This record gives sequence, structure tokens and C-alpha cells, in this order.
Amino acid sequence: MTARKVLVVEDDKGIQTLLKAVLEPEFELLVTSDPDKALRLLKSEMPDLVLLNLGLPPSPQDHKIGIQLLRKVRGATPRTRVIVCTGLSGYEAASHAISLGARDVIYKPFSVEALQAAVRRESWIARIDRLQGLDVPKEEFLEEMVGTSPAMRRVFEMIRKVGTTDMPVLITGETGTGKELAAKAIHERSRRKKGPFVPINCGAIPETLLESELYGHERGAFTGALQLKKGKFEAAEGGTLFLDEVGDLLPSLQVKLLRFLQEGTFERVGGQQTLRLDLRVIAATNVDLQDAIAKNAFREDLYYRLGMLHIHLPPLRERGEDTLLMATTFLKRAAAFSAGKRIRGYTREAVETIQSYHWPGNVRELSNRVRRAAVMAESPEITPQDLGLTCEASPSVHSLDSLRAAHRRIEMELIIKAMSVHHGNLSRAAKELEVSRSTLYRKINEFRLEQFVYLTNPAHYTAPSLVKSLEGHTQ
Repeated sequence: MTARKVLVVEDDKGIQTLLKAVLEPEFELLVTSDPDKALRLLKSEMPDLVLLNLGLPPSPQDHKIGIQLLRKVRGATPRTRVIVCTGLSGYEAASHAISLGARDVIYKPFSVEALQAAVRRESWIARIDRLQGLDVPKEEFLEEMVGTSPAMRRVFEMIRKVGTTDMPVLITGETGTGKELAAKAIHERSRRKKGPFVPINCGAIPETLLESELYGHERGAFTGALQLKKGKFEAAEGGTLFLDEVGDLLPSLQVKLLRFLQEGTFERVGGQQTLRLDLRVIAATNVDLQDAIAKNAFREDLYYRLGMLHIHLPPLRERGEDTLLMATTFLKRAAAFSAGKRIRGYTREAVETIQSYHWPGNVRELSNRVRRAAVMAESPEITPQDLGLTCEASPSVHSLDSLRAAHRRIEMELIIKAMSVHHGNLSRAAKELEVSRSTLYRKINEFRLEQFVYLTNPAHYTAPSLVKSLEGHTQ
């Protein structure tokens, strides 16, 4: 993954050198002290984050230039996140900057650790923001598949690895686990990302038509074939062909697919000319192909050819803390299309129900229920009734853990539940969990739950450093 771009607007050469030392090479720094050049870089380089010194010359004491530049940045690119830097004497200017949309304040002299944490957090949140339909490059769409559980982290790592190859990939998993999303993520990470991604559901097309849909046909190949037709294989030239429910292929089509995977050639239905194509095949199925092989319903040689690279997507009931994370993500997206309703989150009962329900339809069922709830809800908080579920839902199933793993899992689930119930309010969640705010914040970082906290309440991350400063003034 390429380094995140951070636009640094700073006139102090010493601080410029320090920032380069502590932030590179994790981030690509675009450094300038000229406000006009900063605006040009903002438009041409589209950085993820702006680190802005408010005290720019020629008026470093009244912060006029810095505030003016902040207004222009917010006006030109409202979604760009800005961290402002100032001395302790600039407290009023910092408060003004927050009111104008700055996300955080770093006071000089600053802690290197605090600076790194703020830059990492805000650049990371910028990525999440763009996943909500903003201007994210397609190669970053892997995170469209939401998940922090160990099982999904392994899936993400596999996707990143297989994306760099051209070999066939077999994706397995129950219905609704996101197999097509995984296939798209592989395509977007491959050298073929500029080519087409062509999906076809092999189980949704009548057997008599499937061969023609896949390979095309010549004019006169059969009754009704009035002209030449190119199939999905030719449509995917230079890109990726995604064969969903490949386990439903007839034996004759399995032979033809095997030949293409081995030689890269095929003929259209009714054709004599052998065609050669350059494309990648990704296949998916929700059936047990090993069992199908034992029943002579699927070719063993095709299985091994397709499954040279194999990714298994776990069912939602085995993904632990991911369920609430996805429920929150789906609700945020659905709320944007809920006819002006102001939806804040889930009730405590809904959170408990989401966690306990076994989700037989997996991610697809969760997404559909949340979208329905956003339409049906009559209050700002989603209830189990809005989801069409009851609190007596079947308990989720956890595999046998070690004591340490079980303790960690329970801690994580309690934090997720508390943050969801209190809509990302750190103080209220900490009080309910009977821990300090600092302990809760440390646990959120330890369990990598920043994405979940942000989704429950983006305003929570508005300006933690400023909040800390205000707390210090009141003590």
C-alpha cells in the first residue's frame, strides 16, 4: 500500500526536519510554508490530511494567516481532515479552528508520540470516510469488507497476497458471506484492475443457456441464434471473470472450463475457430466441493486447478466482534437514505440481540435487516422490533478458547457493546465499564476498535487533544 499523503504547512525549519524524521516513511510529506502553494498542493496532490501551523508569518502571533488558510482548505475540500498546531498562547485561536472544522489540536512543544498518534488516527479515519462513497481510489476498496476479527484479518491478508498473482482463486463460504466482494477486492489489487470485472452466477442461468452465456455462440449455432454473440469470457478479456456458484456447472462445462484454465483457449458454441484470451478466473461456491467430488458431481482435476489459491470466508456467527461493527457500518450507510430521519444508533436491547442472534443469512441478512430497520424505525434508535428480531434469539457460538483468548474476547465484546449503547461517548462507556477514560482509550487502541468507535459517533474524535487541554484548565 502506498504511503498516506500529509500536507504540512509549517515555517519553522526545525519542526519541518522533526516531522520528516518521525513521520517518514510511514507518510509521504508535502512540506511548504507558503499558503498559496499549500492550496495548489491540496488540489493537485489530494492529501489525506493537512497538518497546519496556525502561527504563520507575517502575523504568527494573531494566527490570522493560519485561520484564513484553514477557511480556504475547508472551502476547497470540505472532507479533508485538518490537524492544527499552535503554541499554548494560541488557545483561543485553536478553539476558533475547531469551530471551523479542524479535527484536532497539537500544542507546541508537542510530544512525538501524541503527534504520531493523531496523524495516524486522522489519516486512518480519512480512509474510512472515503469508503462511504467518497473519492477513494478503487485499489483501496478492500476495506469495503468490514472486519477486525482474527478470521477476517487472515482473509484480508490472503486477498492482499493473491491479488499480486494471476493464478485462479477459489473462494468458499456460506451464502451471504461476501464472496463477490472478496473477488472484487482481489481484482482491485491485481494488475488487471483497469480491466473489466465480469460476474456471472452459474446457478441462476438455465443449463441450456449457460454455455452460450459463458462462451458465446456463432450465428446459426441453434434455433434462435440469429447473429454472433460474445460470451462472458470474451467480455472479461484483460480483466477478471468471476464464476459464482461454480459447483453448479454441468460436467460438460466443467471440462470446457478446465481446458481454458490449462490452455487459455475455447470455442464458441457452434464455432470451429479456437480463441485465446488473457483473463483471470475467480470462482466461488457455497457447496462442499470435496463432497461433490466423492459423489462424482464435480471433477477432481478442476477442483485442484481452481483451488490452487483457496480463500474461505467464515460465517458471521464465527466472526465475534465484527457483527456489531458491520451493523454500525450498515446503519450509517442506510441512515443517509432514510428520508430525512435522524437515526443515532441502536438501543441496548438491539445491541444484545444483534450479538446473540446466529445470523443464518450471514452478512447479506444483516445488511438487509439494517436497511429495513432504517426505513421502519419510528424513533432515533433502532430496536429489535425494527430489525425484525427478538431478544430471545439463538445464542451465538464461540469456539473453545484458551483462558487468555476468552478474557480478551469478552473484554472486546463488552467495550463494543458499551460504545454502541452510548453512541461512542467515551466517558459514559468508561463509567458503565467501571474503568477510567484513559484505560478505555488504551483498550480501544489495543483491540484496534478505532473504526468502530468512529462509526458509532464521528464527533467523538473531533479534538481529543483540545478536550484534554480543557480538562487540564478545569482542574
